[in-house]
Amino acid sequence: MGQGRMGVRLTSVIAYLRTVMRLPVRQIQAYLAALHGLKISTGEIVELLHRAKAQLHPLVAALKQEIRASPAVQADETGWREDGKNGYIWSVNTPWVRYYEYHHSRGHEVVETLLGTDFQGVLGSDFYASYNVYAGLHQRCWVHLLRDCHELKEQHPDDAEVHQWAKDVKALYERAVAYAGPDQNLPPAKQEAARHKQQRAFEQELWQLCAPYAHTPSPLHTLCERVERFLPELFVFVAVPGGPAHNTLAERSVRPLVIARKISGGTRSPNGSQTRMALFSLFGSWAAQGLNPFFRCLAVLAQPHPLG
Repeated sequence: MGQGRMGVRLTSVIAYLRTVMRLPVRQIQAYLAALHGLKISTGEIVELLHRAKAQLHPLVAALKQEIRASPAVQADETGWREDGKNGYIWSVNTPWVRYYEYHHSRGHEVVETLLGTDFQGVLGSDFYASYNVYAGLHQRCWVHLLRDCHELKEQHPDDAEVHQWAKDVKALYERAVAYAGPDQNLPPAKQEAARHKQQRAFEQELWQLCAPYAHTPSPLHTLCERVERFLPELFVFVAVPGGPAHNTLAERSVRPLVIARKISGGTRSPNGSQTRMALFSLFGSWAAQGLNPFFRCLAVLAQPHPLG
């Protein structure tokens, strides 16, 4: 770590404790003193984390570029506090990459900043309005929709019409998930056409379930009007092979930061937020790739010119 008195192994241990174990800085200080006899100030611990982030920055930038080049990503956001002020952590993910940024805003401009102008993949998200800015292929989360269907049933336990509608919607979703695709012997162009045809068929069937209740006083009208608005974005997974019908990956990816927020309350400065997001991005991506985050961090920092 340059001319500092602390080496890369200690720095990697501190980064691991702070990020993976989500320990507050003072508990890291206490751990090092109690188990290793190392006296180190909280300020020096924080500075080591900042220096690690600076050396690892090119790897974090590479993760962002990998996200933007991916055929499909899932996004989600959660609250975070910086210097006592409310903001948001935005998370964009693939099965092998976890990428996080802190922003003061929850607006659509953040989605544009994260995805960039060249992203041409499928965006998976919930129904939050800021994601509407993306004009490409967009898969809305069925888990959220079915969860709202379940809540509606709980609100109307004696309404047989609500219960039957929810049952029919879930059955349609399960058939769409089970769709095996067209005959693999067909030419690729015909397979693609068949998938798009099946997507439209599922859309029409869902709308037939919703049309009688949209724009009426029925308890079902809100969900049916949501389906009406987002209908072209509900069965994209049928037309695009391998794409999920939900954004569960993104929801799971923000949970470690939700826990970290509950433990530490957030960060105290923009530099602190950048460091935490960078380390969470790298350690989360390494874990998703089946790598040991501690040893991977140690190996990168130990290179004579780690990222030169």
